[in-house]
Amino acid sequence: MNNGTVIAIMFSFTFAGGAMAAGDSQQALAIQSAGQIYSVPQAAYQPDRKSTYKVVFDLTQAAVKPNQLSPALERVARTVNLYVNAGVPLQHLKFVAVAHGAATSIALDEAHYREQYGTANPNLPVIEELRKAGVDIAVCGQAVAEHHYAYEWIDSRVTLALSALTTIMDLQQQGYALTPL
Repeated sequence: MNNGTVIAIMFSFTFAGGAMAAGDSQQALAIQSAGQIYSVPQAAYQPDRKSTYKVVFDLTQAAVKPNQLSPALERVARTVNLYVNAGVPLQHLKFVAVAHGAATSIALDEAHYREQYGTANPNLPVIEELRKAGVDIAVCGQAVAEHHYAYEWIDSRVTLALSALTTIMDLQQQGYALTPL
């Protein structure tokens, strides 16, 4: 065997065995359409698989372009994937994501998003997956009105909240940790 053959065999053996090098993407995700993560099983501060996690995400970031996914929604998907990848069951994740400000438009249904921005709403597939994973996606009713959207334009998978302010404060009173995005 020459050196090239030995190196090729070693390379094949290393990756065929499922060993993950730093930076290798984790494939088993709860949310497939967003929130890519990397498996780091040797990392410190792993989530407790038996704990329940209550988090309210304050979504204020809009995408740079209307045909792009909201970076805030991307981070919610990533958070779900991180906890599930660490072995925390979905039913132990009590997550609520509240959109307002620049992120308000993520809640628009397909027809009205297209009417407003001339493109499909790239957030809806992720919202659908997050809902299936048990995440409540809400939008601030005050922000909807301030953006001159009709309440009927909100996608049926999104919860219409009185306001982001009251929703976030109420959830914090119930023990939810606040994560601004």
